[in-house]
Amino acid sequence: MAGQSQRLNVVPTVTMLAVVKARLTGATRGHALLKKKSDALTVQFRQILKKIVNTKESMGTVMKSSSFALTEAKYVAGENIKHIVLENVQTATVRVRSRQENVAGVKLPKFEYFTEGEMTKNDLTGLARGGQQIQGSRVAYLKAIEVLVELASLQTSFLTLDVAIKTTNRRVNALENVVKPRLENTVTYIKGELDELEREDFFRLKKIQGYKKREIEKKEEAAKKIVVSSRRGGTLSTASSWSKRKDEDIIF
Repeated sequence: MAGQSQRLNVVPTVTMLAVVKARLTGATRGHALLKKKSDALTVQFRQILKKIVNTKESMGTVMKSSSFALTEAKYVAGENIKHIVLENVQTATVRVRSRQENVAGVKLPKFEYFTEGEMTKNDLTGLARGGQQIQGSRVAYLKAIEVLVELASLQTSFLTLDVAIKTTNRRVNALENVVKPRLENTVTYIKGELDELEREDFFRLKKIQGYKKREIEKKEEAAKKIVVSSRRGGTLSTASSWSKRKDEDIIF
């Protein structure tokens, strides 16, 4: 039973051998392609992981500088700077859009930010007091938004790649440790059974040829006996006829 679980339950015929060989060839090619895909995804995964580490390190510096810039703006322009900025904002000028990038058949989401319209009203914000610090704070927070969007894109791609790599590795392991060994054992089993049938047919033919040969020899021996007996009978009849016949008188 343990041997049957390691192979397919098929009838050992030449046709089934060709079918199983074709399946084994397909499984081998699929295993090679999935292995290449897993390697490509792993390389991309490590690159994204390295970028995430670098982005997080830079994010700490950017967020620190943006917070310090906001503190400077509040110190110079006063605590009511928030209301002044909100009054001059009608719609969002910084937006985020998404797109997809294909890496070895896996679609990775990518986020990027873009600006819409001109920020003319904000140029007059803080004109009376602290305008330079307010503009510096705005530039610092735009840089922070850029870093955050990049980090969000990298982390989303990281999670997507993680799931794709696990799925691909499971398929590779299944093909390598389950499917291919079963098909190879099935091919070996069918070949063994076909060889056994061929040996049985050869042995059967040898037995039939031996039987026919013995029958022919028996017939030849019987024919020889009949010929010998017929010859002996003909000699006896000739001798008896000569013994019964009388010699005629010779006249000179």
